[in-house]
Amino acid sequence: MKIMLNEKSHFVSSGTTAFQLRDEVKPDADIVVFNGFIVKEDYPLKDGDKITLIKRGEIPSQEEMESLLVARHTPGVHESVKKAFVGIAGLGGLGSNVAVSLARLGIGRLLLIDFDIVEPSNLNRQQYFINHIGMPKTEALKELIAQINPFVEVETKDAYLDSTNIKEVFSDVDIIVEAFDNPQSKAELVNIVLQSLPNKPIVAASGMAGYFSNNLITTKKIRENFYLVGDDTSEAKPGSGLMAPRVGIAANHQANMVLRLILGEKDI
Repeated sequence: MKIMLNEKSHFVSSGTTAFQLRDEVKPDADIVVFNGFIVKEDYPLKDGDKITLIKRGEIPSQEEMESLLVARHTPGVHESVKKAFVGIAGLGGLGSNVAVSLARLGIGRLLLIDFDIVEPSNLNRQQYFINHIGMPKTEALKELIAQINPFVEVETKDAYLDSTNIKEVFSDVDIIVEAFDNPQSKAELVNIVLQSLPNKPIVAASGMAGYFSNNLITTKKIRENFYLVGDDTSEAKPGSGLMAPRVGIAANHQANMVLRLILGEKDI
């Protein structure tokens, strides 16, 4: 029967177990991942199962690396996300976190768009480091993603998005993530996408300021191809700032909605 061993087809005899395969192929492996889950007890293998064998602390070859990066994925996820192309408008608290989550998923292609540079007040919630201060956010995030998952193809645009360029910029992507911090820019992007690119799903966010309850942040399906994350009310304003915890929660709501859409799940 055929299984996947480190993301490659491998044939084993009926009755072979996960630990027997480890002992045969990589006896020094101390981590056995069976269908996305690290196992401590042996399991009989079935046709189509996925096994990843890892020796703790060993730096894998370039050829092995990608398969090991996705070893903990639910089976079937990697094959779909590898084909996906996602555009992210804005690389601040929302956009940088969404991009990193999608990169860790092994997304095939990312289009990252922002016109700004990294400055110190960004570091309380955005995925940048002190050494990125002064760099364009596009360049800094591309550098970070290369350190997380070098198999992600990253395209960048240092541009201000408005009614003159939104349709053209996102014409080739599969899914759009709205990640601006300006309410007017958010509304403009969403409205133009819904009107001019109606077949492309857009995942937007609004309402994640302050330190209000985690559980007020939800994902809603507003209409076909339009999803909105947030608590609807907690906008950033004097006395209510933007901080890593709630911004990260909202961003990962967006990233998970993107993953669900890639996998064909259109409901929230």
